Amino acid sequence: MAYSNWTLESVVPTFQLEKIDTVGLFSEIEPVTPSAYLTTGLAKKAPLATAIGTEKARSEMIVADVLVELLDHLDRSISLFSGIDFSVDVENGLTGVCDFLISLSPNQFYLEAPVIILVEAKNTDVKLGLGQCVAEMLAAQRFNAERGNDIPCVYGASTTGIDWLFLKLEGKCLHIDMATYQIAQCDKLLGILSSMVAQKA
Repeated sequence: MAYSNWTLESVVPTFQLEKIDTVGLFSEIEPVTPSAYLTTGLAKKAPLATAIGTEKARSEMIVADVLVELLDHLDRSISLFSGIDFSVDVENGLTGVCDFLISLSPNQFYLEAPVIILVEAKNTDVKLGLGQCVAEMLAAQRFNAERGNDIPCVYGASTTGIDWLFLKLEGKCLHIDMATYQIAQCDKLLGILSSMVAQKA
């Protein structure tokens, strides 16, 4: 079973997670001012990606730009991977390719622990990516633990590029922020992602 086969309804009971839905879990996070390059780029690319209407366009034209901006904001002290195989536990269905993955290691040539953020891109409905994202977060927990780099929390996002939903996994406790953040609040998105890297969210 691959990550893409998991739904929120199946992953929560299978892995005996305690799901906590919270409104505004990340709402108090301080925003981070985006660069002029990102602001200008998104003004051009976001409408185009929406018009094209594919997951690939949204990933390449919006999500990737936001995550590269995060990389630059943090002086490349982290690493960003896109479309890599992250097969951690085949027996338990934690296998497949992740859209985007961020590690706290600055090593960019191969993935090192600890994995901190998983981002799943969807075409039209952010909720469709939640189960897949949670499965990837569970895999990250195992990946980190197996390498002796077991950080307290792993974070996730399901996004259409325009809409973003954020998650936090702490042990068996899954927090889902029910608030949807918009690409128009790019400074807020960058603030939330930065706080995840700092493990302060």
